[in-house]
Amino acid sequence: MTHAIDPYFRVEVISKTPNPQQTIYAAMHQDYSEEFVFDELHEDKEVFNVKTCEPTGKLITEWSGASEEECGDIIVKRLLAGGRGHFGCLEHPQIVFNCGWFPHSVMQQVRTHRVGISFDVQSFRYTGKRLYDVGIGLTQQYVPGVWNHNSSVKSQIEEVVYLRPEGAYTDRQGDRYHYTEQSRLNDLTLAAHCLSHYARNVEKGYAEEHARGLIPFDVRQHFVMSVNVRSLMHLLDLRAKADAQLECRQLCELIFPHFEKWVPEIASWYKENRLGKAKLSP
Repeated sequence: MTHAIDPYFRVEVISKTPNPQQTIYAAMHQDYSEEFVFDELHEDKEVFNVKTCEPTGKLITEWSGASEEECGDIIVKRLLAGGRGHFGCLEHPQIVFNCGWFPHSVMQQVRTHRVGISFDVQSFRYTGKRLYDVGIGLTQQYVPGVWNHNSSVKSQIEEVVYLRPEGAYTDRQGDRYHYTEQSRLNDLTLAAHCLSHYARNVEKGYAEEHARGLIPFDVRQHFVMSVNVRSLMHLLDLRAKADAQLECRQLCELIFPHFEKWVPEIASWYKENRLGKAKLSP
C-alpha cells in the first residue's frame, strides 16, 4: 500500500551552487588538461563575455563555453555511464536543504550519513515553547480519564507530534499488520498525555532538557542539511529504496524534484539507473 506524504512534511532549498554541472565539468576537465582550467575556459575576453560589475568596476567573467545541459551530457557519458564509478568530480557543487516537520526518527536515520553531508538540527531544549503551548492547552481538555477528541485539538497535537497514517504496513521481517483508526486514536491520546505532562513539569520549574525526557519520540523536528551531488546520490541510494523507513523515503521524494531542477542531466541518469534499485552507494 502506498501512503500519502504527510501534509506537514516540507523541503525547501536555502542555497545552492550555481551552474553545478559546469562546475563538475571544469573539475573533470582539469584531470586531463595541460592548462590551468580557469584560464582555458575564460581565455578570450571577447568570446567569453567579460562584463563590468557596477559600481565597483570589477570585471566578472561569465562562463560562455559549454552550457549547463551540454556539461551534464558530458558528465553522464564520461563519468557515470557504464558504471565507470568516477564520482569524485561530483563532490564540488553543494546544495542546502531546509527540511521541516519530519519526525525525530527521520533526522536520526539521515544523520547517520556523515561523508559529504552536514546537519544543523532544531533543539528540543531551546525550541520547547511549541510543545509547551500545545501541552498547556491540552491540560484544559481533560476530565479525569476522558479526553475531548475534537478535530481542532487533534490538529494541534499532530502539528508537533508525528503519527503514521492508518493503513496496511509490513514489518522488517515481512509480516503484515494493519494500523487501525482506533489504534491511531489510542496513540494520539498517549501523545496528548505526554505533552500535557511536559507542560505541567515546565510549569513546576523543570529545565526543558529535563522535562523533554518523556515527550513522544517522534516529535516533529526541523533541520538544515547540506550535501554535494555525490553525497546526495548516496543518501538517495540508501533512503529511497523500498525497504527504507517510510518517512525517509518520503523525505527523498520531496528532495528529488529539487535535485532534478538543480542538475537535470545527472538526476535523469540517476533516476533511470539507480533510484530505488538498492545499488551499492557510490
